[in-house]
Amino acid sequence: MRPSGKSRNKNRNNGRRPNPGNVINRVFDSSGPEGKVRGTPQQIIDKYQSLAHDSQLSGDRVSAENFQQHSEHYARLLLEAQKEIAEKAVAQENIESSSIKEKTQSENVANKELSNVDSLKEQKEDISLEQNIERA
Repeated sequence: MRPSGKSRNKNRNNGRRPNPGNVINRVFDSSGPEGKVRGTPQQIIDKYQSLAHDSQLSGDRVSAENFQQHSEHYARLLLEAQKEIAEKAVAQENIESSSIKEKTQSENVANKELSNVDSLKEQKEDISLEQNIERA
């Protein structure tokens, strides 16, 4: 039996980049030198810094440097995610402020058109009053 089109495309993203989700709250599994460390990037950073400190106190400079490098890797991930969030927030603010400006501009145009209509009505009334006075 021939598979349906849906099953052939299962688990493929059609050339789109995978969306890792929110990196700040995402739980990672880190396979470090002391076994697996699991947690959010900030938790993993704290754990590796603690392990680096303990290794340094015990006199193992190589392990301390290794743990420090692992900590720095997750610090870079966290910093990059925070920058992306800040950029998205700025972009969203720009979109909102531009839509507010557009709305204000359209309201101003509508108000000008209404005032033009009102002034035309007044001019028309003045002309009709003058014509009525001339006839009388």
